[in-house]
Amino acid sequence: MSLIDFTHKLTFETLPEDVIRQARRCLIDLVGVAASGLRTQMSGIVMNHVARHFCAPANEGARMMFDGRRVSAVGAAYAGATMIDSFDAHDGHVLTKGHAGVAILPALLAYWDAENLKLDIEEVLTCIVLGYEIATRAGIALHASACDYHTSGAWNALACAALGARLLKLSPAQTREAIGIAEYHGPRSQMMRCIEWPTMVKDGSAWGALSGVSAAYLAMDGFTGAPAITAEGPELAEIWADLGTRWYILEQYFKPYPVCRWAQPAIRATRLLMDENGLSGDDVVDVEVKTFAQAVALHSAAPATTEEAQYSLPFPLAAMIRKGKIGADEITGPGLSDPAVLELSRRIRLVADPAICARFPAERFAIVSLTTRDGSTFTSGMTEAHGGPANPLSDAEIDTKFDELAGMLRASRRHSVRQAIHDVSTGSSGLADLILTA
Repeated sequence: MSLIDFTHKLTFETLPEDVIRQARRCLIDLVGVAASGLRTQMSGIVMNHVARHFCAPANEGARMMFDGRRVSAVGAAYAGATMIDSFDAHDGHVLTKGHAGVAILPALLAYWDAENLKLDIEEVLTCIVLGYEIATRAGIALHASACDYHTSGAWNALACAALGARLLKLSPAQTREAIGIAEYHGPRSQMMRCIEWPTMVKDGSAWGALSGVSAAYLAMDGFTGAPAITAEGPELAEIWADLGTRWYILEQYFKPYPVCRWAQPAIRATRLLMDENGLSGDDVVDVEVKTFAQAVALHSAAPATTEEAQYSLPFPLAAMIRKGKIGADEITGPGLSDPAVLELSRRIRLVADPAICARFPAERFAIVSLTTRDGSTFTSGMTEAHGGPANPLSDAEIDTKFDELAGMLRASRRHSVRQAIHDVSTGSSGLADLILTA
């Protein structure tokens, strides 16, 4: 199926059951991450910026997630993607080395609210699947055709534009223009710069959402764009040939912890080692991590901000050892200055292992050695992060994560979100209002 046909003709009835189930899981996970993102300084700055500079006429535009203020659809998508990206617990895909849903959900909500669309949960889930399938292929295509490692906004912008083409009922010609505009305007920012200097620019997905939503509206008004190379390049045709038959949404990973996925193989290896050998946080005095070079680049041992903590390996690993958990409290506020965590973090050694490096990005492993106060050393095997297709989070684990991340919402509201996502019998799910009100 062609990209344009897939955009306009995909139906809920044609989706396999496991794809629908995964779309629900992606949706509830993203809503939880967004709610948790409310507590970050980064999200607050951007929402206030959008309220000032992306204004909409009275009673028009779209509401910002968990905020309720009305802004332009473009601004609402930008703010929502920032909110999710500010708390690094959202899903991703190994071959894109990045994230799709972080831009897809805010874009979908922006169109939904701005255009006063009557979407039932079946169409919402179909749009989620559509977005993941296009974004993931666009990401793989970009990595195959560009020399730099670009942030996710460079390719998830295409999915946001395609969603707009579907929901705004653009013609096939306008759809092609929208996708071309989104690729051209998408932020081709170099991801490793943010790894080296972790700041609020993060993964570029906020600008991917902004570019993609803007592209759809521009195309609707007659604006033209260069053909999207990542979607139309003949040398990349194989990546798109299985659209509608292979479901990349099933290959997404879910994060157990709100830090960079590259740090999580070492965290899991350490957790397993400690559990298997009955070790407490006070027992461990020395740590060595062998992993891939990109994870070694997450070297900040004493992060001053939550962004630095999210793009660190030694700090969250030390938090897991000393405190037995990694959540919002460990990577924000007072958690950044915990003396026991900082003391161990500074002593963790990171080593790039050639055999592990050779298997990146399709596989991400770590080997961890823990030395205890009595001089004993315990070494893990080659360990992958939890939550990938080979070792997925269960539905119960996804629900528990949602409750922990969205804990500032009333229990009744969390229940209503779950009900809206899982109940296909209602004509209009009410989900948008649950997410878009303060």
